[in-house]
Amino acid sequence: MNNLHGILLVIASMAFFTFEDMFIKRLAGTIPVGEILICLGVGCGLIFAVMAKMQGNALFAPRAWRMKPVLRAGTEAVSAMGFASALALVDISTVAAVFQATPLVITMGAALFLGEDVGWRRWLAICTGFAGVLLIIRPGLDGFEPAALLVLVAVLGVAARDLMTRVMDSAVPSSVVSFQAYLSLILAGGLLLAFTPGEARMLEGSEYGMMLGGIVFGVMGYYGIVVAMRIGDASAVTPFRYTRLLFSILVGVIVFGERPDTLTLAGAALIIGSGLYTFVREQRLARRARRAAAAAAAA
Repeated sequence: MNNLHGILLVIASMAFFTFEDMFIKRLAGTIPVGEILICLGVGCGLIFAVMAKMQGNALFAPRAWRMKPVLRAGTEAVSAMGFASALALVDISTVAAVFQATPLVITMGAALFLGEDVGWRRWLAICTGFAGVLLIIRPGLDGFEPAALLVLVAVLGVAARDLMTRVMDSAVPSSVVSFQAYLSLILAGGLLLAFTPGEARMLEGSEYGMMLGGIVFGVMGYYGIVVAMRIGDASAVTPFRYTRLLFSILVGVIVFGERPDTLTLAGAALIIGSGLYTFVREQRLARRARRAAAAAAAA
């Protein structure tokens, strides 16, 4: 039953993140992306600051502000700049499709930088997933959109963030880590305002509602995914993260009038298929290692 609840929470979280993306894309048509990031950083950061205080966690405890947690927040800023900028310029379905390559990049990064053993099968899956990315972005062809490369910046940022999370102090509370992440969005937004066209201005009319929607759905998505990973087995709930692509395609078609072409859908299928294979392979190897450890302990 816990796994069922976890799966439902993951699916709900992916829907919430998609609604957040929708509001960001809508807002980017009228106000600068940097201003959007600042508002999201302030709104979501305040919510997580309150959560940290309610849990009795100190926001500015020295151990939370050592190099690794701060670097993690920096990677969050990089990914936010890339992702939000891509949403402003590229179809939401395209952004979501390329973003599904993140688990593959994490696996590659774990092999290259953390010394994890990745066999030839998973390397082949990683290459297949990257082939899917090329099908979607199509560099050098008529359908190539240079702005789609911004999604790859976001993918690299999120992968670096998750790898940093593996090696940083696990005693730093999740609410404090989340506060740091959204604090970094304020700095990222300031950089975008300073170095990209567009001037910040007061929100008007429906923009307040869309910004509030982005904040609320962003926090709900984050909270839901954290709870889901705690109550459900990773092997059961993680594959349902790919439902975000389905929600993004639906929002793209219904809200923005997008029509993903055959190459985009084929590329997305390659990315998801290779990502699922990599995940299943990792779970199988982990079970094999646990059985070997149990047998050695029994001997």
